Amino acid sequence: MWWFAAMHANLLAAAQRSAIDRLHLPILDAGCGTGGFLSRLAAKYCGSVVIGLDLDLGACTRAAVKSARPVCAGSINDLPFANNALAAIFSADVLCHEGVDEHRALRQFHRCLCQNGWLILNLPAYRWMLSRHDSAVSNVRRYTATGLRRLLKVVGFRPVYISYWNALLLPLMVIARKLVPQDRGVVSDVKLYPGSAEMLCRAATTLEAAILRRGVRLPFGGSILAVAVKGGGNRD
Repeated sequence: MWWFAAMHANLLAAAQRSAIDRLHLPILDAGCGTGGFLSRLAAKYCGSVVIGLDLDLGACTRAAVKSARPVCAGSINDLPFANNALAAIFSADVLCHEGVDEHRALRQFHRCLCQNGWLILNLPAYRWMLSRHDSAVSNVRRYTATGLRRLLKVVGFRPVYISYWNALLLPLMVIARKLVPQDRGVVSDVKLYPGSAEMLCRAATTLEAAILRRGVRLPFGGSILAVAVKGGGNRD
């Protein structure tokens, strides 16, 4: 699906701003689900130890099979790793979940990362965009770039790069989630679409990805991409 393809590509592109390879420590996908991104992460960093973590035991089993990488069951509120044990933590749309204490989780990320370790996040944007989609995927928070930058600094991270993305499709998201009358029930927008819609969405996010790779920060969008470092690097 276009959404996952775009998010995974943007996370990996964002990681190019880091020096993960030089740290020679494991890399964690925190909230790996059934392992789609974990598989891509393992292929990208094939010379490193790549680990997945998820709260759902069934998802852990599927992720381990799909990625051929170790996956442990656990919460980002209490990571089962030693202090300074990880080179990088990737986390895609997890801090926003119901049941996650965002401040505690970020402190756990900070604790487990080594000095100059990297945090790469994807999160949904704008609290006013909360909708039935968020209820369906257990999101209780959405973020702004300014708010996320402040949150990272409070915990002790130095933001290196923060940008919105999914800007071209934001008007359609607003129409679908806020203006069109909703049917009863809780339904996620993350689903299969007709081929023409899939092609349009992929084209839009591919164009944005090319812009982001050039270092441009998009001023708005449906999601936020963030790169931060523990104890080093340049400020955003």
